[in-house]
Amino acid sequence: MLAGSSLAAPALAQSAAAEPARPGGAVLTKVADFAHQVTGVTVSKDGRIFVNFPRWTEDSPVSVAELKDGQLTPFPDAEWNAWRNARKDAVSAKDHWVCVQSVVADHQGNVWVLDPAAPAMAAVVKDGPKLVEIDLKTDKPARIIAFDESVAPQGSYLNDVRFAPDGKTAYITDSGAKGALVVVDLESGRARRVLDGDPSTQPDASVTVTYDGKPLRRPDGRGVEFAADGIALSPDGKTLYWQAIKGRTLYSIPTDALTGWLTAAVVPSGLADKGLSGKVSVVGENGPADGLIVARRDGRLYITAPEENAVKVRDLGAKAGKPAILVQDARLRWPDTFAEGPDGTLYVTTSHIQDSAFYKPDAPASLPTELWSIKPGPAEATGSTRSAPAR
Repeated sequence: MLAGSSLAAPALAQSAAAEPARPGGAVLTKVADFAHQVTGVTVSKDGRIFVNFPRWTEDSPVSVAELKDGQLTPFPDAEWNAWRNARKDAVSAKDHWVCVQSVVADHQGNVWVLDPAAPAMAAVVKDGPKLVEIDLKTDKPARIIAFDESVAPQGSYLNDVRFAPDGKTAYITDSGAKGALVVVDLESGRARRVLDGDPSTQPDASVTVTYDGKPLRRPDGRGVEFAADGIALSPDGKTLYWQAIKGRTLYSIPTDALTGWLTAAVVPSGLADKGLSGKVSVVGENGPADGLIVARRDGRLYITAPEENAVKVRDLGAKAGKPAILVQDARLRWPDTFAEGPDGTLYVTTSHIQDSAFYKPDAPASLPTELWSIKPGPAEATGSTRSAPAR
């Protein structure tokens, strides 16, 4: 239930306990406990923290919230959080959160909310898929970019988003039934689905995601099938990275290969999926991974590794390099999504996907989860082959 503007349902507890987490020398600190399943987190330029709770195994009482003074406050307000599965026919999906998967702060001081609008990762709710900009000066929606079925068809699950430094373009992964990337021109609201069905955006049939040393499967035998999921953008905005959870390979593409259609009356043949596929590069192997982020503080790629209860780090300047483990801790049960604070602190959610009712029939619908912060150690402790830049 909502009490005034404060969220009463997801219990939250601050923790000051911090301890080194071997082997990377980083410090892992619990920031908050939640009574519901969290996925996304972001931190604004002025240090405000936002999180989201998708409607996967429960009709969550809140979708997007700000973590403020030890409390969760519905964001941008209670009305945007008023949609419920049980009220599907009574509440508009266009201007309410249906099943939010990620929240991301941009370089311009705004927070964007990505709503795939597919509760339980099942049917997409009509008129629900959208990308919404919240102006943090007013805490009011500034833009709603709606996605039609050409961008978010049935079976899609828009997963995570990154923004070009100039604020003109957004890049989204679709981890649903047929993986793809989505490129959005933020000024016009036009969006294009690319690499739709390309091998780089699909689950890898040779990979079986495991947990606790065993294949992670649903009661009916289905394994983890998430397609293109984690996404990251180089600090200069010129290179986009992504990979599937059911996969081991990290891919990249120059962003100028993805944006030419924005000014073209007719999509050039080189921008068709066949032409784009030839511009995709294999960066290396990470193993099954969920969240990705290229940190501003050092330009390295940080990777969540659910199978290993770990966060890894990769030096993108080392062509033949492999990721090194930065933090490995049993408490990191399915590290999910990253954010970077203004001081370079990394934040990561643990969504406990392997503990959810999707995979454990006796699990509670309301799944307790956490938010953590990570203070990375020196460059040499993260497997980097180059020193961190001067700060």
